[in-house]
Amino acid sequence: MINEIAALTSSTDGVLKTSSTTRYSVGTPNLGGTENVAESSFSDAIAQVSQGAIDKIKQGEATAISGVDGQASVQQVVEAVMAAESTLQTAIAIRDKVVSAYQEVSRMSI
Repeated sequence: MINEIAALTSSTDGVLKTSSTTRYSVGTPNLGGTENVAESSFSDAIAQVSQGAIDKIKQGEATAISGVDGQASVQQVVEAVMAAESTLQTAIAIRDKVVSAYQEVSRMSI
């Protein structure tokens, strides 16, 4: 048993030495892909997320209406309505957090 442990330790020494020497490199590595990224503001991000939520809720309503007309299956209607409900709950939670943060900032003394 001790021989197997010694053999395992000796075989991993090279791996440990290699990883410890390459882990601490000088400078920042170039990861690429950041040249074409456009800057977006917080309001742009919130607008994009809210538009996605609106689209998801509209899709759920449209699927529910087509289910009433008999054009969509019950499973499709349930999935769309549950996705819309989840999106609405997420939007409400985000709204509550934003209102709470605004109230916190307004209570700060300058």
